[in-house]
Amino acid sequence: MSNIVKINQSNLDAALLGIALERTAPDSLQAQLTEGLRHAILNDPGTSGARLPASRKLAGELSVSRTTVQIAYDQLISEGYLTSRRGSGTFVADNLPHLSPPVTKTAGLRPEAQPWRPFHTGVPDQALFPHQSWARHLERAWRAPENALLARPDPMGWYPLRQAIADHLSAWRGLPCDPGQVLITSGAWEAFELICRALLPGGSAVALEDPGWSPLREVLDACGARACPLRTDHEGLNPADIPTGVAAAIVTPSRHYPTGATMPLARRAALLDWAQQTGGLVVEDDYDSEFRYKGHPLPSLAGLDGLRHCIYIGSFSKLLSPALRIGYAVLPQTQVDPARHHLARTGTRASLIPQPALASFMTSGEFATHLRRMRRIYARRQEYLLSELAPLSDLLDLSPDPAGMHLCARLTPKLAGRITDRHIAARAQERGVFLRALSSHSVLPDPPQGLLLGYAGHDEAALGAAAHTLARLLRDIA
Repeated sequence: MSNIVKINQSNLDAALLGIALERTAPDSLQAQLTEGLRHAILNDPGTSGARLPASRKLAGELSVSRTTVQIAYDQLISEGYLTSRRGSGTFVADNLPHLSPPVTKTAGLRPEAQPWRPFHTGVPDQALFPHQSWARHLERAWRAPENALLARPDPMGWYPLRQAIADHLSAWRGLPCDPGQVLITSGAWEAFELICRALLPGGSAVALEDPGWSPLREVLDACGARACPLRTDHEGLNPADIPTGVAAAIVTPSRHYPTGATMPLARRAALLDWAQQTGGLVVEDDYDSEFRYKGHPLPSLAGLDGLRHCIYIGSFSKLLSPALRIGYAVLPQTQVDPARHHLARTGTRASLIPQPALASFMTSGEFATHLRRMRRIYARRQEYLLSELAPLSDLLDLSPDPAGMHLCARLTPKLAGRITDRHIAARAQERGVFLRALSSHSVLPDPPQGLLLGYAGHDEAALGAAAHTLARLLRDIA
């Protein structure tokens, strides 16, 4: 036997070792073996002319019947990959010109996770997430799961978590509600999508804040609703601006995103009066109201309304971690059945896995302790960032914000006359600083000019370095 033949035989023997058959796979054992042999031949032309094991021997090695091997051999003989020689056995065909050249395999490089950089907004400091405590709750829930966790899940979510959320809202936001009104979601996107598809007539006009959360317009468009953007002022959205025919208004009254404005009580009452008079629906996105550093928050819209015309939306992405993908909506009693029926058809996207752990984390008191701790830390970080940016007071309108996770710094006339906020954001990106332009959240003409400076998810060292980079950039421009 020549060296070439020996090498080819060795190559085939090695390739056969990589064939594994799964009895639980959807494809039959014959189909799996045929594909495995075909792949071995295609992947290495060095097997050309090599002899395959006798069908009885290969069947024993793979723990299948001899018939399974014979069927696979016969199929590949008919396709021209194998040849049979009477009295000698079965061989890989020589000179297969129709085969493609072997694909050169390169080692796959695992993409590196991109860290959050200052000044990303809406990002909690995940290094301060209570990992050990969370792991304990998660392990306890699933080490010996109760029968209800293994049964058909409730489309509205795990009931103990809904109970914990209802208790939390009553204590923190003065919003008494029944757990049956709480719906667990995978985040704001799913909540808004459900509202548009299940609770509003098709093609409804929906009033939005401008500037506002940019993806919201995409949600409405995907659901066939019509976005009606309304320019906000220093008190948020003005209910008097809502045009006739609007079916719903989506607002962030406790802290407008992204400017940070707070809707005063008079406007809140006017908005609820609009809903009562027109039959419209008010959707309150209370995305980070737990992080208030000074004073007391105004009552939630849903609390003032008694959950008659108002839906309340919240999320744990900013309170704990965006990796949880857990949010919630609190519905008026009249909207619970339509929402449940919709979810029964489509299913919820919120994973059940973290829900029992989150429920026990909340009822244990550790959730409230974590929020209080993060509130103190975020308050210090905001104060530190403002001190680092103080030398830029002639270029940026900087003032403390009593709540939230980011600052909205408007451009002063001295700077606004030279460059737009989008150009500043682009140039900051080139220097390794992430900035969002205030105008990028607006679709109406003459958008406001400013920079969004997220501070919650970054420690003082990172904030200081980014602030100094931004200062040098703005001084170069000015």
